[in-house]
Amino acid sequence: MKCPTRSSLFVFLAASLAVCFCATEGIATERIVIGSKSYNEPIILGEMVAYLARHAGAEATHRAELGGTRIVYNALLKGELDFYFDYTGTLAKEIFSGEEIKDDEQLRAALEKKGVRMGEPLGFNNSYALGMREQRAAELEIQTISDLRRRAAEYPAAARLKFGVSDEFIHRNDGWPGLQARYGLPFVVRGMDHNLAYRGLQSGRLDVTDVYSTDAEVQYYKLRVLEDDLGYFPVYYCVPLYRIDLEKKAPQALAEISKLTGKIDNPAMTAMNARVQIDRASESVVAAEFINAQLGMTVPVPVDNYWQKTGASLVRNTLQHLLLVSVSLAAAILIAVPLGIIAFRRPRIGSIILGVVGIVQTIPSLAVLVFMVPLLGLGALPAITALFLYSLLPIVRNTYQGLKDISGNLRESATVLGLDDYARLRLVELPLASRSILSGIKTAAVINVGAATIGGLIGAGGYGQPIMTGLRLNDTALLLQGAIPAALLAVVIDGFFGYLERFFVPAGLRIKAGA
Repeated sequence: MKCPTRSSLFVFLAASLAVCFCATEGIATERIVIGSKSYNEPIILGEMVAYLARHAGAEATHRAELGGTRIVYNALLKGELDFYFDYTGTLAKEIFSGEEIKDDEQLRAALEKKGVRMGEPLGFNNSYALGMREQRAAELEIQTISDLRRRAAEYPAAARLKFGVSDEFIHRNDGWPGLQARYGLPFVVRGMDHNLAYRGLQSGRLDVTDVYSTDAEVQYYKLRVLEDDLGYFPVYYCVPLYRIDLEKKAPQALAEISKLTGKIDNPAMTAMNARVQIDRASESVVAAEFINAQLGMTVPVPVDNYWQKTGASLVRNTLQHLLLVSVSLAAAILIAVPLGIIAFRRPRIGSIILGVVGIVQTIPSLAVLVFMVPLLGLGALPAITALFLYSLLPIVRNTYQGLKDISGNLRESATVLGLDDYARLRLVELPLASRSILSGIKTAAVINVGAATIGGLIGAGGYGQPIMTGLRLNDTALLLQGAIPAALLAVVIDGFFGYLERFFVPAGLRIKAGA
């Protein structure tokens, strides 16, 4: 019997791989990644889409609470997301602010140039508006936005009305700048989280804030929605946005998702928001209940086991948080310690190095994170990069200072012993500076534990996720599920580095420090 030649074996292997590839292609699962902004409504809708896509046999992932419009829209353009919900007014006035979009057809055409398809409206119009507590509005006889200007002119004390609006609204082209110009409002506003503004109204610390017409808080807090009598705000119909290539990648999922078209009116959306915000039902439960009731489907409604869910969330968030901190810190050590050595050895270059890392430290962490998203996308990578940058200063500075504090006599002694520069650094200088270097690393690690919580804004996970969700839902218990473990982790890390001194700091230095 002849043994098969190498060429025949190669042909057989290639043919087998081709058959396997074709078979895999034939049964490939449709995949869709859904995104949502950081408030209740898009998260509920995102859960609905995930249910419908899975019902169609697709593999669906919902990345919730990803920040504001720009973050989610840019993620869609980059292909990190396949699908999310937005509003026609937001798209026309914010995303395409310089193009004077006049109607939905022009909006569709503009989006298609970007590789994005806009689906048909779901049915509700979630318009912007200004809201006040009913009692305060009645006291000042304010019914319309123009009444705010009139009251300020007639009664100067009214000009001191306290305005607090969402951070996004204060900068949007369809937000406060244009509204103030249209109505001639003589008020100074403060930017804040949208959900915190409602609490400010409730406590009386704020008089006016921006609201969405489907917010459950409007009814819950008994707010008066001021009439937009000059017609400033555009129509904000909720529409699905998805990448055009999804029509080939997941046609069955898109067909199933289209069942939502025209099925959700303003009262229905407001009721669902209330179920989440006021009744504390999870978004997945609310989404499943709506699909079953309105679309005649039998999606299983999840049953929340509070303690099991909390325990699993704590483990998951801890592992994610440790990943963010450890990876960023390890990268910083590898870069910052050599930079500290160079800063000491080369004073001219050193002043530049210390200046640059010092400037980076002064930039607000949220600004650094948002800047990284367009470059690195969503998830852990931009968060790790931002944390890496914040770790540089304490490690570089302490390495530099630790080497600088070594007395000249010790260096001269090392030279007399015949040690070259590398040997002197390795055997004398770094051991003597080890306590200072380790202190810098410990400082960076503790800072990172706190700073990593902002990663929840871009889907990086960690303890920031329950903190952001707790703020959104006004749920103190949920907020503490992130805040308390983060504080405890910082204490543990501080103690851990104290323990490491036994192995990295020479015994003589430890004794001297304890004396």
